[in-house]
Amino acid sequence: MYRIRLFAVRHARSFEWIYKGVERVMVALDPLFSRIGYNRVERPVALIEKGVKTLLFDCKMCGQCVLSSTGMSCPMNCPKQLRNGPCGGVRDGGYCEVKPDMKCVWTLAWNGASRMKEGRDKIREVLPPVEHTLKGSSSWLRVSREKATQIRQSRDAARAALAEAFPEARLQEPAAAPLSVEPPKATQAEGEQ
Repeated sequence: MYRIRLFAVRHARSFEWIYKGVERVMVALDPLFSRIGYNRVERPVALIEKGVKTLLFDCKMCGQCVLSSTGMSCPMNCPKQLRNGPCGGVRDGGYCEVKPDMKCVWTLAWNGASRMKEGRDKIREVLPPVEHTLKGSSSWLRVSREKATQIRQSRDAARAALAEAFPEARLQEPAAAPLSVEPPKATQAEGEQ
């Protein structure tokens, strides 16, 4: 596992691209997850996530994945579980002070982040402490739900702004600037039906 973890850091740019692709798929699946119920899909998705991320990143399933901010190096692998940088006890050659045969997770994180497209900026962001109540839950689902909610809210805000800009037209013709959310079949193009 340790060698695969090092491989993931060395190829952080590729994994960043894959990670964004998985995120897009998960966001696209939000309507399905919402219909089934996020509570019902939590366990199977978390099981798949755990298998993939444990193999590739030696993931500890904290429920708040920050791999895209830490150069594809999981900070939960740090014996001290530090979330925002090295402890100051890094040995010569970048090795951990607690586990001398292991490279410091944060040395690897900076190395991986330097290879990523957005890594140099993201690794500088201060991350909140780990909320241990989320341990074992799917961060993939959490991210997809958050992103899908942001998309819905921006769409709703645009609708509200349009309706507000044309109040008289809405009184005469409510369909001209609708506020309600349209069902999926109502918004399909003619060729798709």
